[in-house]
Amino acid sequence: MIRVMVVDDHPMWRGAVSSDLQQAGFEVVAEAGAGDEALRRAEATRPDVVVLDLQIPVLGGVEVTRRLAEGDSRVRVLILSASAEQLDVLAAVKAGAAGYLVKSASREELLDAVRRTAAGDAVFTPGLAGLVLGEFRRLSGASRAAEPVAPQLTERETEVLRLVAKGLSYKDIADRLVLSHRTVQNHVQNTLRKLQLHNRVELVRYALESGLDGADET
Repeated sequence: MIRVMVVDDHPMWRGAVSSDLQQAGFEVVAEAGAGDEALRRAEATRPDVVVLDLQIPVLGGVEVTRRLAEGDSRVRVLILSASAEQLDVLAAVKAGAAGYLVKSASREELLDAVRRTAAGDAVFTPGLAGLVLGEFRRLSGASRAAEPVAPQLTERETEVLRLVAKGLSYKDIADRLVLSHRTVQNHVQNTLRKLQLHNRVELVRYALESGLDGADET
């Protein structure tokens, strides 16, 4: 059972999200309405996924994300925010968020996002992955964006990495490349090892900073 903590300063919204998660079979181990409270309860309950609003008092969602990512690499943060502003999305990803969902998402989209986040996927509301990628490429500069992927990666590993950067799940990547789910997992694990990264969040960040938008895929 996936263990989830819900953090939002609006009690009714927080309660509704928790209720939806519980009805779908998730274990809601804690709720919090402020940043300091969220950190204390996360340390005490060790959730798999923290569903976190950005606009919370005391520390704010970005700082809570950063501290959670630095404190326990097993905890994955899924931002659930009313904002789809570029600066908010980018700040959350840079802080270590595994995904970003806007509050206009449906119940099923939220449940699917929590499942995928727990499984290690990078999950974004449609359109936001491209937004984040574009901003990383702009900040990296034209010269950095033109650099090739580290030469030790195989062509297939690079192809999988491009799709990881776009937020596709293992299943979606396997379907698109006509590979088995395990083969995709093996490619991701090999890429993590070669690049000396620790998880898919770091891998997505690397892919975005390297300008891997998949534009030249066939």
